[in-house]
Amino acid sequence: MNIRRLSMDVDKAMDQPSILEIAAAIDGCGGVAACNIAVNEIDVETVGMDITIEGEGLDYHAIVAAIEKTGAAVHSLDQVVIGDRIIERAPRVR
Repeated sequence: MNIRRLSMDVDKAMDQPSILEIAAAIDGCGGVAACNIAVNEIDVETVGMDITIEGEGLDYHAIVAAIEKTGAAVHSLDQVVIGDRIIERAPRVR
């Protein structure tokens, strides 16, 4: 399966690791062409982030292992895009 995009909810401790350390860990995984890390919540002890990764042949398990090796925690996989191209999410009309 050719995974082209992953979007995840990730938390880290306030002081460590830095967002740059997490980005470097993700960048070290095979197939990664781009990564966006956006802080969406700051608590007294934790920082919540949305992480989006694009590339070709992304290895979800290797990426999660790299993130967790930094000390951050993956809470959920919120989007996965597979195939020959990326399809942008279209809102459903009800």
